[in-house]
Amino acid sequence: MSKRKPTRYQNVFYRETTTNGKSDKTYYIRFNDHGKDKEIKIGKHSSGTRSNFCYQKLIAMQNAIRLGELPPVIENSHKKEFLSFDEITMKYFDARELHNRTNRQARSKYKSQLSPYLGKKDITTITKNDILKIQVEMAKTRAPKTVNQYVQFIRAVYNYAIEEEIYIGLNPTRGIKEQKVDNKRERFLMVEEVKLLLETVNHDSELYMFTLLSLSTGGRLNTIMQIAKKDVDLTNNMLTLKDVKNNDTYGGFINEEVKTMLQERMQFLRPNDKIIQMNERTLRRKLSIILTKLFNHELEHDDRKNRVVIHTLRHTFASQLAINGTPIFTIQKLLNHKDIKQTLRYAKLAPDSGRDMVDQLMVNFL
Repeated sequence: MSKRKPTRYQNVFYRETTTNGKSDKTYYIRFNDHGKDKEIKIGKHSSGTRSNFCYQKLIAMQNAIRLGELPPVIENSHKKEFLSFDEITMKYFDARELHNRTNRQARSKYKSQLSPYLGKKDITTITKNDILKIQVEMAKTRAPKTVNQYVQFIRAVYNYAIEEEIYIGLNPTRGIKEQKVDNKRERFLMVEEVKLLLETVNHDSELYMFTLLSLSTGGRLNTIMQIAKKDVDLTNNMLTLKDVKNNDTYGGFINEEVKTMLQERMQFLRPNDKIIQMNERTLRRKLSIILTKLFNHELEHDDRKNRVVIHTLRHTFASQLAINGTPIFTIQKLLNHKDIKQTLRYAKLAPDSGRDMVDQLMVNFL
């Protein structure tokens, strides 16, 4: 008989064997039963047995002995306790149904994108190598950020199974490195482009007001949509903005022209009525079409760095402030960034960034 070889689980090992002339592994567990060391054969690799399944059986055996119960039957039990990744994922979704508004969308996405890879597999047989293969395959057609999200989802499902004691073992995503993502938006609108956009949306009062407020405050889409009549201080030309992302409020400013437009708009509004009355989904769709038509000629759909989207208005607000010499800490305050590192990306646009010095240097050289 071949020598025992260890697995990553303590007291779970295997011996190299052959089945029908092909190389195979036979798994065993070793435990102490009232002072006596015992060794039990669990099953063969070719029959679906894996080390993490063996470890689950070892824990069950040790618990039974500790509680004075009859040891569980091991032979062929892995066939009866088969639990697919599909099944555990549905349990995961069910547990989050009340707390996740996008659960329905996530279920649909899982079934079409990830289930074909893992859905029918026993959760005890899925290995790190299986996840790595999925990562490589998906990377051929999907962006790094998307691939990372799928790996994160698999990790979350296994963490749920471990927490609920449905699965005993290591998370197979442990140690898997995420792909590097360089998708920070760099595109912002120049002054002439801003004028073109305002001229284009001027026919729609809702889009026009949304665009003006975005460019005046740098607020995210959901922040602008949350502005109500009671949040407008016409005396001081200020707005109270709700940062949904950070769950707090901060201040923004408006000029006299925007103030006049707001005065007219608020005449028949109640304090809690929103300034932007258009449905968010409709506004997003209409404005996205306009932005694409004006600025995204011949750009790939997944070119996150250069495509102009609604969030570009926030980026434009900060970038133009920096270009005009606004101190970086002031920009941080206006954007409600919690960490100055988030704002430092705009420092390179400031007049004192060194650009003028480099220009003068080259004049001297040439």
